[in-house]
Amino acid sequence: MQSYFHELAGFAESLLTAREVLLLHFAGEESSFVRFNRSAVRQAGAVEQRELTLQLIAGRRRVAAVITVSGDASLDREHIKKAIDAARERLGIVPEDPFLHYATENRSTDSAHPNRLPEDEGQVVESIMAAGEGRDLVGIYMAGGVHRGFANSLGQRNWFSTYGHHFDWSFYLDGDKAVKCAYAGFVWNPAEFEERVVRAAAELEALGRPARTLEPGRYRVYLAPQALAEIVGLLGWGGFGLTFHRTRRTPLLRMITGDATLDSSVNMVEDSAAGLTADFDEAGFIKPDRITLIDQGKLGQPLVSPRAAKEYGVPANGAGRNESPESLAMAGGAIPRRDVPAALDTGIYINNLWYLNYSDRNACRMTGMTRFAAFWVENGEVQAPVNVMRFDETLYRMLGDKLVGLTREVELLPDSGSYRRRSTRSMRLPGALVEDFALTL
Repeated sequence: MQSYFHELAGFAESLLTAREVLLLHFAGEESSFVRFNRSAVRQAGAVEQRELTLQLIAGRRRVAAVITVSGDASLDREHIKKAIDAARERLGIVPEDPFLHYATENRSTDSAHPNRLPEDEGQVVESIMAAGEGRDLVGIYMAGGVHRGFANSLGQRNWFSTYGHHFDWSFYLDGDKAVKCAYAGFVWNPAEFEERVVRAAAELEALGRPARTLEPGRYRVYLAPQALAEIVGLLGWGGFGLTFHRTRRTPLLRMITGDATLDSSVNMVEDSAAGLTADFDEAGFIKPDRITLIDQGKLGQPLVSPRAAKEYGVPANGAGRNESPESLAMAGGAIPRRDVPAALDTGIYINNLWYLNYSDRNACRMTGMTRFAAFWVENGEVQAPVNVMRFDETLYRMLGDKLVGLTREVELLPDSGSYRRRSTRSMRLPGALVEDFALTL
């Protein structure tokens, strides 16, 4: 796909006039999908697609178009020429954009990661089927290559490709009771997958015990990485972007004003060097290997989109228009994962949360529900599943003065979204042990 993208970019450049600048962004994939229900394959298929976003610029005016390219050079050239001609007709009537900003320094890069996925996907499917034997397994397996490219008429060329798998599944019991799991990476490791299956099977067995309803109150809880991901994911919408900081719409306002900090063990970075997402944006700006978002509990650098960079007079650092993290990594702590039940002692083991929103955005107070497998634990032993409850807590308590500790191990949690195309967003998170966690309903 890389050479074909470069061929199309060269052709598109040949159509320009002297006063025009062209930006091209490419998104492609070759993906396999297998859906499971009741431990059987219900749907299997493959997708190969390519999409090209063109931005034609003259002075401060810009017109964008999105086209699907097929791989047939003659057909695709025709579509590109029509798109540029149509954009050129509109350039004279669109208003000037005072915050139009794109890279003008030629910084070409090539980041092509090797394909280490199994040649025979049938072996992966067989291992998944074996894991579901005697159980109700439901989920989706996605694997293959994801490609991104950038080119401009100033001579810059950037390419990114990676190959990975993501199996998002649940062991379903009945009603609202299920154990939700995920396994993702660049190499399918049967032993690592089996370890997750064994852990999930033990939770499924515990889920079959009579459920316990708890009274509202404050409890010692363990937030598994999947549960913490919901909290950090909500924080990502407005928490780290420069635009939200400058307009005081960020949920981390108290950290900006110096009224609050998190625990000193909390460290978060935007980790572009991990190779899970492209290291350049759609305007051609190169992302640093790492951007420190939270450093020892204190607010670090903001994510800066090209428009925000222009508006506020600061350098862009490759953030998208929403200025939310795409490859967030949080450092682990000192608690070994195997010791979590003992460290929790008596309280609630929470695997998943959902329906999160802010109950008080300025105070970074969040509310949401427990989901799937949550367990009551006494003296380090699982006693019973817990019926669904609502929580209402501030980040400054959960990851601040009420944080007991973080797990030593961190887990890769890719975004399972595949609407329009496979997502390249991800998080690497530990689990968090928290005391006095407020459950309100």
